[in-house]
Amino acid sequence: MTDKPSKLKARLPRGLIDRTPSEIVSTRAMLEKIRTVYELYGFEPVETPAIEYTDALGKFLPDQDRPNEGVFSFQDDDEQWLSLRYDLTAPLARYVAENFDALPKPYRSYREGWVFRNEKPGPGRYRQFMQFDADTVGSASMAADAEICMMAADTMEALGIPRGSYVVKVNNRKVLDGVMDAANIASEKRLTVLRAIDKADKFSLDEVKKLLGEGRKDESGDFTKGAGLDAKQTEIVLGLLRADAATTQSASLNATGKAGFDELDQIGKLVRAAGYDDDRIRIDPSVVRGLEYYTGPVYEVELLIETKDEKGRPVRFGSVGGGGRYDGLVSRFRGEPVPATGFSIGVSRLAAALALVNRADAQPSFGPVVVTVFDQDRIADYQRMVAELRAAGIRAEMYLGSGKFNPQMKYADKRNAPCVVIQGSDEKNDAAGEQVVVKDLVLGAELSKLEKGRDEYLQKQAQAQRKVPRDQLVKVVQEILARHGVRTRVA
Repeated sequence: MTDKPSKLKARLPRGLIDRTPSEIVSTRAMLEKIRTVYELYGFEPVETPAIEYTDALGKFLPDQDRPNEGVFSFQDDDEQWLSLRYDLTAPLARYVAENFDALPKPYRSYREGWVFRNEKPGPGRYRQFMQFDADTVGSASMAADAEICMMAADTMEALGIPRGSYVVKVNNRKVLDGVMDAANIASEKRLTVLRAIDKADKFSLDEVKKLLGEGRKDESGDFTKGAGLDAKQTEIVLGLLRADAATTQSASLNATGKAGFDELDQIGKLVRAAGYDDDRIRIDPSVVRGLEYYTGPVYEVELLIETKDEKGRPVRFGSVGGGGRYDGLVSRFRGEPVPATGFSIGVSRLAAALALVNRADAQPSFGPVVVTVFDQDRIADYQRMVAELRAAGIRAEMYLGSGKFNPQMKYADKRNAPCVVIQGSDEKNDAAGEQVVVKDLVLGAELSKLEKGRDEYLQKQAQAQRKVPRDQLVKVVQEILARHGVRTRVA
């Protein structure tokens, strides 16, 4: 007796997701809107590979609990270590350094693509996700940072997020460093302190105080170990979160901290002069940003909209993008100062947020028009219909499966086709000339919900299925698509 071969189990690795056609289409539309704004600001595209030499990426991911320092790495056949990029900024620094003499300075570019993090997956936290970045390399002026903040605000509005439903928050790592210097906080505690400050937009100051001290227990009973600061150190850090910039600047900060406040003041004046008020761009001392290569201003875009998830629970989106100044990243390759600043949108996270925001107003995403096959010996006739529809810029396909009419209609429903084209021998040989039947599946679905005999039912029934001359096929399909708001491509 022969052993039955074992069946391979189809399974997706943890922390990764498959993307459906509707998700891809909506993301593509979103990317195009972002690209339009970036190009309006004069940024040009560049593309770097997903794999870089490990040493070129550097060790900038801050979380110590990530395996292999948060990066997927492997060894090449020449014993060189390679890694999947964990963001789009470190590869840009390598690209600029390698092509430095040929590039205009300042160099303004944008990039989109997948990045990879070897981290513990969780709800909404994936190992592969998409980012869309814009960076200015070669300018130390705070005008470059102000411009990035303004572009981030404009991008949110271009995506349909109304003013007042988002805010671009700005801080400066120099200020944070200056405060920790003033508090004499040991270097090994600073990352934990930054994490605590980063929670200030989610927790009360009393809860942040616990994270700065011995630690905090959440509602589930889980305990987060704190930074272990003493009372005086804790009070200095909390002073940054309580006070406005002017009050905190008067504290006993070192030159680094005061320089950070001066830079924030310059950014504030520049954005206000351009008409961006505090409702759109504002200084916020709780903004930290996780990556360790930031050296100056840091920014974060937060959505203020509250909505509900699929289970009806209230959701506030929080951050959907951010960035900052990283004056030391290109310098690693050049051995000379090369200032740079940039911004990254978390495309996957923002797409999920927009899907929830626009759920009530979402329009159905239709599939192609389906031309059914009644007579297998007339495949060429049906293919000719499909070709005519496509030539008119209409998405269309001929049914390529097996089965009679019912399986074909079920297929069209699964494809979310707006309409189907039907031609049997009766229509082909009609006494009035060759005909086709065009069935509007959207109206057909509406008919099933109406009571028969009503005027509305009878009116829609006449529109839902029409027999028309063969030479009117394209015109009738165009009318149906226009009725349902489906745009056709320009032929």
